[in-house]
Amino acid sequence: MEEMEEELKCPVCGSFYREPIILPCSHNLCQACARNILVQTPESESPQSRRASGSGVSDYDYLDLDKMSLYSEADSGYGSYGGFASAPTTPCQKSPNGVRVFPPAMPPPPTHLSPALAPVPRNSCITCPQCHRSLILDDRGLRGFPKNRVLEGVIDRYQQSKAAALKCQLCEKAPKEATVMCEQCDVFYCDPCRLRCHPPRGPLAKHRLVPPAQGRVSRRLSPRKVSTCTDHELENHSMYCVQCKMPVCYQCLEEGKHSSHEVKALGAMWKLHKSQLSQALNGLSDRAKEAKEFLVQLRTMVQQIQENSVEFEACLVAQCDALIDALNRRKAQLLARVNKEHEHKLKVVRDQISHCTVKLRQTTGLMEYCLEVIKENDPSGFLQISDALIRRVHLTEDQWGKGTLTPRMTTDFDLSLDNSPLLQSIHQLDFVQVKASSPVPATPILQLEECCTHNNSATLSWKQPPLSTVAADGYILELDDGSGGQFREVYVGKETMCTVDGLHFNSTYNARVKAFNKTGVSPYSKTLVLQTSEGCNFETQSASYSQLVAWFAFDPGSAHSDIIFSNDNLTVTCSSYDDRVVLGKTGFSKGVHYWELTIDRYDNHPDPAFGVARIDVMKDMMLGKDDKAWAMYVDNNRSWFMHNNSHTNRTEGGITKGATIGVLLDLNRKTLTFFVNNEQQGPIAFENVEGLFFPAVSLNRNVQVTLHTGLPVPDFYSSRASIA
Repeated sequence: MEEMEEELKCPVCGSFYREPIILPCSHNLCQACARNILVQTPESESPQSRRASGSGVSDYDYLDLDKMSLYSEADSGYGSYGGFASAPTTPCQKSPNGVRVFPPAMPPPPTHLSPALAPVPRNSCITCPQCHRSLILDDRGLRGFPKNRVLEGVIDRYQQSKAAALKCQLCEKAPKEATVMCEQCDVFYCDPCRLRCHPPRGPLAKHRLVPPAQGRVSRRLSPRKVSTCTDHELENHSMYCVQCKMPVCYQCLEEGKHSSHEVKALGAMWKLHKSQLSQALNGLSDRAKEAKEFLVQLRTMVQQIQENSVEFEACLVAQCDALIDALNRRKAQLLARVNKEHEHKLKVVRDQISHCTVKLRQTTGLMEYCLEVIKENDPSGFLQISDALIRRVHLTEDQWGKGTLTPRMTTDFDLSLDNSPLLQSIHQLDFVQVKASSPVPATPILQLEECCTHNNSATLSWKQPPLSTVAADGYILELDDGSGGQFREVYVGKETMCTVDGLHFNSTYNARVKAFNKTGVSPYSKTLVLQTSEGCNFETQSASYSQLVAWFAFDPGSAHSDIIFSNDNLTVTCSSYDDRVVLGKTGFSKGVHYWELTIDRYDNHPDPAFGVARIDVMKDMMLGKDDKAWAMYVDNNRSWFMHNNSHTNRTEGGITKGATIGVLLDLNRKTLTFFVNNEQQGPIAFENVEGLFFPAVSLNRNVQVTLHTGLPVPDFYSSRASIA
């Protein structure tokens, strides 16, 4: 039963309900808490004044939230009523359970009466702290709300089952432990509250005070209080009004508003509704049982996931270790080959050194011998050996000339290790699905009749083959760069239609699509060739400068919901006090583009912003506040440039009704320039702008603008660009 405790606590005080009453919204409140959150409303909003004016009202008149705001501008919670001289604003508070509640407009006057009998200020209003629905009380005040006797009984049984120490029912903050209970008042008191609220004198002296435990037993044994009619307090409920869905008394049927309604016996409807509630609980019980079983299943899955994770991690480590071992073995083999080559090269070079050394020694000996022979003065003896020596010298010289002085081995190793395939395999090393649940989906079919281009946007549509039995989890759409380059992904998702914005004008694109599921990816569809719009080519005074333009409108699909469209989406306005952003339908990534906006309505000097933005710009703040927009915001006197909430280049000169704002996006020079009434506003606003940009505007406070596209750039800018 502990899970039920939150159902038994008041959303205002956070304690168990005491004398709970039922609001028309079906939520409950303690009667004392309901009195504490009453707010006094102006005389003109009271039921009496409405009846006097002849307008029909019900017993509970709900406030017009457009006339009386319940929202606090200081925070996101609900505040007290404001805007009336008779009801000064007061900040809202939070109850112990986190629900925002309204404090009393005025401190209640001191009284010794119970909360049910104390008078309620005229023209009082109460707001449910749970659903925030507001209503004005009639002459009966809080007595007009029925008491929830069933909830009282459930709380009594719950508290008895808890067997906790009984608390005082009159302590305002932390309830103290009760010391006595009055059987006549049916209230538990601590000593301070008994002396203050139940003095032993006057009529109260005859009341019987008993210990709390005895009082709990007597309360349990006492008969349940009979619910009385809220309109006729001396009458008990005897019938049930089917139309109003509430118990009524005999006098209500004779004199009250239920006289013409269908009624049924209270006991019969009690049994019927009990049966309906039991049947509803059976279905809810089945859902709760399924939820418990599902939680058990999820907890089992957690354990299984942990176990499988440990096992899989160990397997992965073993596989990677095996790869490392294999790589180490291969490394040892390759190193052995390198060492063998190393030894071979050294042996060849050393043999050549040895051979060359011997030969050089012989040559040197021959040279020294010949020099000594030349020194001899005996002609006949010299001539006897000179011919032989000359032949030996020439022979030795010839021996040195036959590649003897050329190294037989190079210092470079004629080995080159190609590890790129292995590195690529390592990079591509990934998990594969062990069991294929189904084959790959079939190749999608491009629906040519639905594929089209508009300006620099392309819309493509596709479908699965009619006889395909394999479901696709999603699709991948690819386009090339418009110049025959590589394909790139432009969309991944479940939709079968996609519009790609920001393409180049007068370009030819190739498109293809493929499907995928958990098993794999299908083959590509046939390639579709798309041609974007040529636009309009404005030639300027300089033949070297030209501009391609496009016609476009504002995009309702990406705009903030507060933006109001008209004139075929060329005119926009916004009544919100906060700034709201709307983008154009066409994005630009190259070329020179110029468009204008005329101010159709401009009151109270707001500051709209104009410029360009990315597709994912924030739509609920002024243009230029984030890093996705480049803008100029302007009022009736001056303007500023703004990007990423940085304000620069304050320029004198503002706008009025009928003014024209020009925006020049030159992606050839990567600049953004603004104009007001055909005159450049300040210097070049932004430089080094590149990427995909959409025309953008932020509006508030009923500013209305109209978009004009397909325009040439101003003449002086064309001349300056041609000179540059």
